[in-house]
Amino acid sequence: MGIFPMLRRDRTTTRTARQALKQARQGVDPGAAEGSALERTVTIIRDVGLDGKLTYASAAEVAKKAQRGSARNRPDRAIRRIVRQHRRGVTAGGFLTGLGGFLTLPILLPTNVVEFYVQATRMVGAIAAVRGYDLADEEVRVRVLAALLGEESGDVLKNIGLGPIAGVAARGAAKKLPMSPQSQVAEAIGGRLLRRFGLRSVRLFGKAVPGLGAVVGAGSDRSQLNRIAKAAQKSFPPVA
Repeated sequence: MGIFPMLRRDRTTTRTARQALKQARQGVDPGAAEGSALERTVTIIRDVGLDGKLTYASAAEVAKKAQRGSARNRPDRAIRRIVRQHRRGVTAGGFLTGLGGFLTLPILLPTNVVEFYVQATRMVGAIAAVRGYDLADEEVRVRVLAALLGEESGDVLKNIGLGPIAGVAARGAAKKLPMSPQSQVAEAIGGRLLRRFGLRSVRLFGKAVPGLGAVVGAGSDRSQLNRIAKAAQKSFPPVA
């Protein structure tokens, strides 16, 4: 089962995503008590994307598979495989979401938003794993989420006290990170990420014509994933 149908069958995830989208459009502060849906959605994205769920492979498994055959000991080739795999996945998800226009978009959009970021998270995590990073490390997991913000990731990390990654030497910083769901990390990364949900939904609703919406959705998801892939490769340089 692919990630999109799996998430559609997960009523709890779908309900949480709808609440998060509503809060994102309203500009709800993710650090406030009522912002819990935003934080729960970020947690879902992070955990499913990095650790997998049911038949949906984890980022580490994807990285291992990508390094087989001709890509063995050739990390750049493995990374290209990873990006292509996830580009196909988000393009299909964006196409299906926009296919029915106004008739289906309100129903499918929350799931598509989570699906897109789950796939993007897994892609970033797999790139990090190929380059030698430990996906169980809390700092690495925070940096994976930050990479989803593309060019904004550096500013967000700086605001929470994390500069450019320094390979193995940076591992000690993880012990200093706040672990609470209401932490500064969740506020800084989760809030900005999920507000992008709201902006994205407005753009899609503006073009929610059956058929045309499918093309717009596929193109939008593909373009955004490419930006995230570039940010991921910059955020996770090879470990010496």
